[in-house]
Amino acid sequence: MLTRRLALAAIAAGLSPRPGLAQAAWPDRPIRVVLPFAAGGNTDVMARSVAEPMTARLGKPVVVEARPGGGGTIGTEAVARAAPDGYTVLLGSGGTMVANPVLQARLPYDAEKDFRPVGLIATVPLVLVAGPRQSSADWAQFLAAAKARPGTISLATPGNGSVAHLTLELLQHAAGIQLTHVPYRGGGALVPDLLGGTVDCSLLELTTALPLHQSGQARILALAARQRVQPLPAVPTFTEAGVPGFTALSFGGLMLPARTPDAVAEALRAALVGALAEPSVQARLAGLGATVSTAEEQTPAGFGAFLAAERAKARQAAALAGLKPE
Repeated sequence: MLTRRLALAAIAAGLSPRPGLAQAAWPDRPIRVVLPFAAGGNTDVMARSVAEPMTARLGKPVVVEARPGGGGTIGTEAVARAAPDGYTVLLGSGGTMVANPVLQARLPYDAEKDFRPVGLIATVPLVLVAGPRQSSADWAQFLAAAKARPGTISLATPGNGSVAHLTLELLQHAAGIQLTHVPYRGGGALVPDLLGGTVDCSLLELTTALPLHQSGQARILALAARQRVQPLPAVPTFTEAGVPGFTALSFGGLMLPARTPDAVAEALRAALVGALAEPSVQARLAGLGATVSTAEEQTPAGFGAFLAAERAKARQAAALAGLKPE
């Protein structure tokens, strides 16, 4: 009788008579998606594209919060150290999940052990962009010029160890060419110098290069994508242009602290999958030149395999360039 009275009292107090028997439904408050870079870039657009439809599915606000600094390490570490309750989510990308782990010896987080993948949102290919100083009309002409005069064509990237730099090393190896790498300290001055003729060409994210191409200020010669993209139906992929299997992508995907419960991670994933199925979300991403992830990539296993493959390519590129973790 005493046990029954205690159980009734626990129920009346809103408690579970046995630990773990009853838990509050998730979510019961807003969810933060931490963007570890400044607002306005590709990953920011990806996060905000799915935040509103995920809000509708989860019944609580999904809020994108920019927390830049340290090349993405500050915001990423904050999520790694956050409570694993599903209310703090990382917008994982190539810089924090691929380039940093390969090239930085003392990161304040472990990209593989501190997080669990939820699902990939979308990818944006890097493209080879020729400025007015470079006369090649297409990849074939560019390739011929690069092979005829090794080292005379300059290619700008946002910096040593950037995703574009790693892509350059892989491209030179795959195509059998030698270009002169011109690293900048970030991308701010890169595009003006490309358009002004200081450098010949660059590897840029499609979202950055597309308006330059459409306005006639620069020319996209090839896409490092698996297939052609909607805004540029006439521009070939590198594979079509004779560099088989060459892809280089920026990406955005959702990740949680490693110890987040399975049920919470699955609820978040289901909301993401539903959001990505909406035609308005697909149209917004496609208009930026982004490709929505496949059904497999929208699973933890698929996103995890994607990340592993990207890290393997980055390690290969670093080895080709002689870059070691510092």
